[in-house]
Amino acid sequence: MLNKNIFPPKNSKWRTTAVFLIAVLIGLGLFMARESKIVSYMSDDPQACVNCHVMTPVYNSWMHSSHREWANCNDCHVPHDNVFNKYYFKAKDGLYHASVFTMRAEPDVIEMKEASQEVVQSNCIRCHVQQVTQVKYDGWIEGHRENRTGRQCWSCHKQVPHGKVHGLSTIKFNIAPIPTDREDELVIPEWMQEQIKE
Repeated sequence: MLNKNIFPPKNSKWRTTAVFLIAVLIGLGLFMARESKIVSYMSDDPQACVNCHVMTPVYNSWMHSSHREWANCNDCHVPHDNVFNKYYFKAKDGLYHASVFTMRAEPDVIEMKEASQEVVQSNCIRCHVQQVTQVKYDGWIEGHRENRTGRQCWSCHKQVPHGKVHGLSTIKFNIAPIPTDREDELVIPEWMQEQIKE
């Protein structure tokens, strides 16, 4: 036999309070998801990376590199062995970046952690496997055959694709990026166009 005193009556205040608190939490969660543009991070759009302004110099340096024509951020910075690993890595890395950015603890110079270095290295080899395995370089770059996959590609290719300078204040004209694939949209705000006409 159940003890009726264990369960509170149906019209008790705790249910109203609980429903209200749950609604507040869900509302705050949806508001934060919208403000942080959380859905954009599931895409491969490089513009998602500059939702955080600290990534602007990295984005701008990529925009002026040859890699822009062939690779986006995710092509280099997330694993491509399977879709689950890709989104797990993006979530783990993204939560780390979001927490650092929220705490305002971002460094002036952004450097990859060890896990990210392994991913980027494997993606360099994945895209450039022919260059890594070619034998024509064996004669004129000493030790190239032995060191092709034994060292990080950027130990020699230092300026690919982000250039040699990575600080927040070191990229010339370091402004928020303007989308380059939207010619139909006006780049100049209306208020500025009116000023120009006068």
